[in-house]
Amino acid sequence: MIRVRFAPSPTGHLHIGGARTALFNYLFARHAKGTFILRIEDTDRERSTQEYTDSILKGMEWLGFEWDEGPFHQFERLELYKEHVEKLIKEDKAYRCYCTPEELDAKRKALLAAGKKPKYEGTCRNKDLEPRTSNSEPYCIRFKAPQKGNVVFQDICRGEISVNREELDDMIILRTDGTPTYNFTVVVDDVTMNITHVIRGDDHLNNTPRQIQLYQALEYPIPQFAHLPMILGPDKQKLSKRHGAVSVIEYKSMGFLPEAMLNYLARLGWSHGDQEIFTKKELIEYFDLKVVGKAPSVFDIEKCTWVNSEHLKKLSDKELMKWTKPYLEELGIQIADEAYAAKAIHSERERGKTLKELAQITAFYLKEEVLFDEAAAQKWLNENGKKGLKALQNKLFSLKSWDEKILHDTFDAIMKELGISKMVELAQPCRVALTGTTVSPGIFEVMAILGKERVLKRFEAALKK
Repeated sequence: MIRVRFAPSPTGHLHIGGARTALFNYLFARHAKGTFILRIEDTDRERSTQEYTDSILKGMEWLGFEWDEGPFHQFERLELYKEHVEKLIKEDKAYRCYCTPEELDAKRKALLAAGKKPKYEGTCRNKDLEPRTSNSEPYCIRFKAPQKGNVVFQDICRGEISVNREELDDMIILRTDGTPTYNFTVVVDDVTMNITHVIRGDDHLNNTPRQIQLYQALEYPIPQFAHLPMILGPDKQKLSKRHGAVSVIEYKSMGFLPEAMLNYLARLGWSHGDQEIFTKKELIEYFDLKVVGKAPSVFDIEKCTWVNSEHLKKLSDKELMKWTKPYLEELGIQIADEAYAAKAIHSERERGKTLKELAQITAFYLKEEVLFDEAAAQKWLNENGKKGLKALQNKLFSLKSWDEKILHDTFDAIMKELGISKMVELAQPCRVALTGTTVSPGIFEVMAILGKERVLKRFEAALKK
């Protein structure tokens, strides 16, 4: 049975890279009918906060990641880690180190000055030092790393990787304050949770040989590893805030659909033929770790927005109205007539690339008063413009039926009556009167949706402006 985990640290929000890692774990588990586990790595008590934990959970829930077990919290497992530390000490696979930070810093600088790689040289490795009960001298616990041979493993994404053990020093596994370190807790957690595959970003690649040595020292089975390529910004640098939003929850507020984000994130390093648009069900069906590339992927907000617009097109009018409703409410608009709102949103669905944008360009239908763009009003609600509007208002008032064809015929009649040769000379004053701007769906479609009462009311307000 395949068991995978996503293990974020609550020292920040769920970001794009973390969300992609969670997605690949999730898809791998669902494709194999395995188990997807959520683990919160919160042993860094200074930087970990409940706010970030809540934010991570909200981000995962928004994206639709249903975890099967968890969330587990590392901080609640401290006794388990200490038991494993004691086991290594008893078996002479770990030792107490009394080197002070000042001593370690001096040795590090000396190695750098000599052109050597800075690593712990094993000062306390073979001293068999017991806890010094006579004073309060602090100590940490270091892993006694094997010094000969290579650490070799097969990475699902990258193939065989080999690291000389001489490159790996005796890392700290328990700090002087009694808290365990990342590399140690990860190994203990993955083993005790029966993790079969560790799927994570390749920024963890340097940690893997160290962790494999711990698996071997503890005589635990070693999971399979898959290190995913980094996600870069358009400038090919590591994705950061300077490239725009990196927190997943920000994309929710920007009006992206969760399924569209899953689609776009999946395509950052993975592909299935030439297909670009996927449903969540298709991603689960097609996903294969073996076709994940090695090269870094570039996050392109324009491509992400295009993917989102394609997913918006797949929604029914009713679904689209439901998704757009919260963004309309942010604009202070409460939907009283859902059927009317659905028609209004439908008319703009080709132009709106995000739910937020769709709400903004649809708002004119649903607000009581028209907010005029002053430049548009000055250009089109002039004397000639208002003359056409007044004639149109009189004609529309007497109409018994109201549809796009009748409205078109009415426009034609007014143009002949006033000697207007170009449709734009009547349509634009009308559009500004009804929407406040010069850009909207077709004028007859807008008028048909607004209905006679709203149209005449807005004409009256525009004629007074």
